[in-house]
Amino acid sequence: MYLSRLILNPRSREVRRDLADCQALHARLMCAFPQVDGAKGSARAALGVLYRAESDPRSGLATVLVQSRSQPDWSRLPSGYLLQFGPDGPENPACKEVSAAYAALGPGDVLIFRLLANPTRKIATRSGPNGERRNGQRVELRGEEAWHQWLARKGEQGGFRVLSVRARPCSSAGDAPGEVPDARVTPRDKVVGYRDGGAEGTSQQKLTFGAVLFEGRLRIEDLARFRQVLEGGIGSGKAYGFGLLSLARARE
Repeated sequence: MYLSRLILNPRSREVRRDLADCQALHARLMCAFPQVDGAKGSARAALGVLYRAESDPRSGLATVLVQSRSQPDWSRLPSGYLLQFGPDGPENPACKEVSAAYAALGPGDVLIFRLLANPTRKIATRSGPNGERRNGQRVELRGEEAWHQWLARKGEQGGFRVLSVRARPCSSAGDAPGEVPDARVTPRDKVVGYRDGGAEGTSQQKLTFGAVLFEGRLRIEDLARFRQVLEGGIGSGKAYGFGLLSLARARE
């Protein structure tokens, strides 16, 4: 597994376009990876590509973190797409192998995490005439309580538990304070993009995703399931910058 960090050039026209269109950013990042012939599902899933665009808390610069099974070739990005630094500046792009760090994780480990997610649920799931179950419509979850419940369910499915160690009032007016997981939950602006919607690509379909940033502490309970979500991502919208679980060792 590889983890890359890209610091984008805010003066680049391509950067500004991509940051305003999640479909364009997805296509841009995927150009750094080899084509996958005959893969079931998307090339992104086959290559294990997950990413998150965010602002660096110190510099305010737009940064993209990219996790992948294959080593990317970031020289395929357009000239001037990445910000150039002097000899004393940070490496850009930066790419390191993280397989050993992931392999060192074990049950009971307590970790600091960050996750940009698209919390949703499916409604109106029905069975077809042949009894086959059909996918329902995916709708956005709203409100801090619903977001915490969503993350708890994902944790149960993914072999980890978000640690509950402090009380925090809910954000919506009228809700009473309650015991919630030790995680900051920050709603973000909608993530928007456009993709071809017509039969011949003559029209565009607008994509809109609700975005919530989770930051907190978790404990690994089932290592096999946790490794699956660490490599495969959490929730929906993975092609559009959601689902990457970033980890750091918690201090004793």
